Amino acid sequence: MNKLRLIISKLRYNKLIIENYFFMTVLQLLNSLFYIIIYPFVIRKLGAENYGTYVFSLSIITYFIVLISFGFDLPSLNKISKEPKNFELKSKTISDVLTSKLYLFIGSSVLFFSVLFFVQSLEKYSAILFIVYFQTILSVLVPTWYFQGVQKMKIVTYFQIIFKVFSLPFIFFFISSPNDLDLFSIIMTLSTLFSGISIFCYLLFVEKLNMRLTSFIEVKKTILEALPFFWSSSTSIIRQQSTNIIIGVFIGMNGVAYFDLASKLILLPQSLAMSINGALFPKVVSSEKINKSLVKKIINYEIYFGLFVIVMIALFAKYAILFLGGQSMMPAYNLTLMLSVTILTWLVVGCYINFIFVPQNKYYFITYNQFVAFFVYILVSLIGVLIYKDIYVIVIATVISGISEVFYCKYVISKNKLF
Repeated sequence: MNKLRLIISKLRYNKLIIENYFFMTVLQLLNSLFYIIIYPFVIRKLGAENYGTYVFSLSIITYFIVLISFGFDLPSLNKISKEPKNFELKSKTISDVLTSKLYLFIGSSVLFFSVLFFVQSLEKYSAILFIVYFQTILSVLVPTWYFQGVQKMKIVTYFQIIFKVFSLPFIFFFISSPNDLDLFSIIMTLSTLFSGISIFCYLLFVEKLNMRLTSFIEVKKTILEALPFFWSSSTSIIRQQSTNIIIGVFIGMNGVAYFDLASKLILLPQSLAMSINGALFPKVVSSEKINKSLVKKIINYEIYFGLFVIVMIALFAKYAILFLGGQSMMPAYNLTLMLSVTILTWLVVGCYINFIFVPQNKYYFITYNQFVAFFVYILVSLIGVLIYKDIYVIVIATVISGISEVFYCKYVISKNKLF
């Protein structure tokens, strides 16, 4: 009974952390499960090549999303987490970020249409790229970091669930052949836009934040503050999205579809794992000094969890692929096995970044870490593809790149005695 009371007491004490983690996880799972739910239908109606084209186009647009997001999340989250009830701080922080993103969105749009006009090889994808580009507006309107910092992730989750569920009938009733790729892109984009607009309205009318356009001086200050995170996050995401583009250019859109399915199967357990660090972040950074024993426990538990997930993927991924895509998509199985290693590396590196580098303001180490990973990825993948044009070469480069992040972080932490 005493142990039971102790457990109940701890659960009550950490209620907000548990709730925040739950809804962050649900949000990640929602995104993963949504695509998995529609995948068997869409892959059969559109075909692997057309679906690969959508994924290829979305990967290109992700570059512009990275530019607009600009690494604002972590420094803004850090501010909000320390004073979650400070209304003026919240209003100013969100206003600075919103204004900065508006400037970046304008610049991104000019760049996008210039690329679309001058790069002739993208001409046959121009309609899909144009439609999908409007998903970048979500990056402007939705400050996920705000809801994470005030531990109200359930709000974002609710809105995204509503609009994703609402889009399902349109997908199942109107998508019937490979000719419906444009319509599929429109449905996906509208679902994203409506959820973003709804969340923004919540901030205005429920949270009643005093959002306003700030001066160019404040924008410059906000961008400079986020610059180290921009280099870090952009390098990481560009590295991930480049895989689809390299596969599409050198191997073909069918290869993009195989890799995308493998990535989706990895993303599901990864979503469960990666939300842990985000949910724990406000609690860990709330004190002035790093709780070393707590961080060590978190790292150890996440390593065990990662190894468990790898074993589960090895046992059940084959059946999942057969169910989702049929026998024709079985080339994705070996890719899934190889990519499962990245779950472990993402978890460990995430702990180092969130609980060691960020609390000590060692932002440049995060940037250097991503540069190292990006260089390793590009070097291995491009040399590999030039020698042997096979999708496995690119996946191996992805795995080696993740492992290089772990070793670099451990080296930096040891050398600088950060932990």
